[in-house]
Amino acid sequence: MIHGLLATFLWSETMIHHRDQTTTSLNSGALLLLAGLLSVGTSACGDDSSPSTDAGSDATTTDGSMNDAATDGAPADTGVDAAVPPPTVTVDSYITADQMLLANEINESGEPFAEALGYNLDDLDPAVPGSPDDRAYVLGIENYEYSRYQLATVVRNSGIGLHMMWAPMIRQAAAMEPTEFDGSMTGTPNGVNEDDELMKAIGMFAQLSNETPPMHAWPQFAEFAAGDPHMPQAADATNFAWTDVATMRWDRSLMDHHLVPAALGQTLVKQYLWAQDMLGAFHNAADEGIDATGSNSPDAVASPMFDPTNDIFYGGNTRDGFIGMVLTAEAINKVAFLRGALAYDGSSLGAIDLAAYDPSAGIQYFPHAIAVTEAPTVDGLPPRMDSLTVSDDSSQLFDQASLLWGTTSFADMMAPGDVSDSAHMAYREVFDGSPFPASASETGTPGPYDLMKGTAKAIFMNLQAMHWDAAANVYVDEAHLTSAGVTRGTTVHTLDSAYLLVALEGFVRDFDGTPLKAAGIAAAQSQADFMVASLSDGAGTYFDQATIGSGHSTERGLLSQAAAVRGLYVAFRITGDTALKDAADVAYAKLIADYYDSASGLLRTTAGATTATYTPQNFAVLAGALREAALEGGVTDASNIYTAFFMSVGDRMQLSEGEASGESGGDSDGDGIPFIPEQPDRLPPIFASQAVFTLSE
Repeated sequence: MIHGLLATFLWSETMIHHRDQTTTSLNSGALLLLAGLLSVGTSACGDDSSPSTDAGSDATTTDGSMNDAATDGAPADTGVDAAVPPPTVTVDSYITADQMLLANEINESGEPFAEALGYNLDDLDPAVPGSPDDRAYVLGIENYEYSRYQLATVVRNSGIGLHMMWAPMIRQAAAMEPTEFDGSMTGTPNGVNEDDELMKAIGMFAQLSNETPPMHAWPQFAEFAAGDPHMPQAADATNFAWTDVATMRWDRSLMDHHLVPAALGQTLVKQYLWAQDMLGAFHNAADEGIDATGSNSPDAVASPMFDPTNDIFYGGNTRDGFIGMVLTAEAINKVAFLRGALAYDGSSLGAIDLAAYDPSAGIQYFPHAIAVTEAPTVDGLPPRMDSLTVSDDSSQLFDQASLLWGTTSFADMMAPGDVSDSAHMAYREVFDGSPFPASASETGTPGPYDLMKGTAKAIFMNLQAMHWDAAANVYVDEAHLTSAGVTRGTTVHTLDSAYLLVALEGFVRDFDGTPLKAAGIAAAQSQADFMVASLSDGAGTYFDQATIGSGHSTERGLLSQAAAVRGLYVAFRITGDTALKDAADVAYAKLIADYYDSASGLLRTTAGATTATYTPQNFAVLAGALREAALEGGVTDASNIYTAFFMSVGDRMQLSEGEASGESGGDSDGDGIPFIPEQPDRLPPIFASQAVFTLSE
């Protein structure tokens, strides 16, 4: 079946006809599970129709004692380092952008980092900590798992966003269905088609992956800015992991119902990282992985349509295939929503014509904060977006960089004709017309690839039009669009600059062979040069920000120093300018000299301070910096420093984990992190909002 979300991908307001009206055949058991997927499930979801401005409730604070498993030495064979006293851990609001940035950085510091260091992932076993050594286990198992937990929490379990039932492609397809479609997939007509349309899409993903969907999931196409992660109900120990995730839902009335590009973009990156991992291979009915060769396919010969008789399914295994397709559908709908509803011209929100967009003819950009109100719908269905109001009309550099990073990442995955490796051969089968549309270059009709690449191009053009200060030769943090034109700020933060550089790396890759590649390289060179000249003291110390015409601030800390390391190594990769690598090397040396505490194996967050305060944001940036130092800078000890740091800090900030590893006695992996159903404060598998460690003088 190619239908609805799966067959039509619209880049304009024009409807495209369905290529195939055939529905997926599902047995009664699967229908019941899919019906569960679409229902609200628990009272924790709520039906609050007004946005909350307070995403928090009473904070949870502990002394970290739940994570105080003792080990010998640093790094130890298993678990956290007993030489490091437990921190004071605080859990209040879950900030989506920060936690997703963390998930992205530890994802890249997970299996990819382990493989880059020469480890064979087949040698790793979650049940055997410290084997083949601590570094392999921390990178290949713990970073991987903690990143995966964040993904499931945000895009499936918590409900912290707008439900896929009301996503652009689902609603468009539902509007095209005949009258008798209502109830055809759910069994009960209710006056709306969207629930049946979503069930049809999910049913197709289930068929193509050979997986049974979970009940009461909350797939979503736009994430809210923040929420209180304390679950109002106890997790169902038997079913929470997959069968029925209803008890993992958060309290919707305690969510901040704002759409922030950084949250949307960082989650988009997360969706990409896992979609490309999950859909980069095939599997058979026995759930055995199959590498794509270019000659094998889940589809019929000379057709994009699935062939159920050839014993090849999408994804590296059943669950990977199903989740990977859901993530991809969420991502496509998110960017379609951005394009179709969230472009701001200074007075109103609306759609942007990606094919014809020229900021000189009128700028349309993605503003920093949009308040969402929701309205109840049919009983048992999730609330639907009712209105959107711009509450902060600024254009923020980190927001735009986050969206650019996500869209360019998916564009690479979806690139037509790319058969450069086995993974891209597998992706070609995903984006050949079924389950997702092919590109305009193949069909004449824009598809997901064109959406991602077109949106990335528009974002880059807006960076040029709004954030580029030609006199200072730098992209500034903030800009506004008024009736008089663009008004730019004068500050440049090291953190924002670093992640602009991260995003530009993908932009340069995706626009190879076009003039935009040179423009992207020039942008990276300019921003990196400004960092070295104006955000540092010339001897490797980096400050939080600089003001054009006034110099850098005196405030500095681990966050800015690590951001400089992260960004400058990337800038070297983009430009090939060895002076930038030299600057990154010096910045890393200063990071260790000023912030590393050899007695504890931790890094101070403020130079010379006797406490270190970690958040998801500074943990994320440090993870990226140490990884870049190891892989791009060739610093052999950087991965060991990260390993010890993660065992002492990461294992104490992680609030719960999805596998019971002996927490009631034995704790097989030695980290002391409670099994989700045994988490005393009903907290999901995310990082704490803050952890404060006491260090030696």
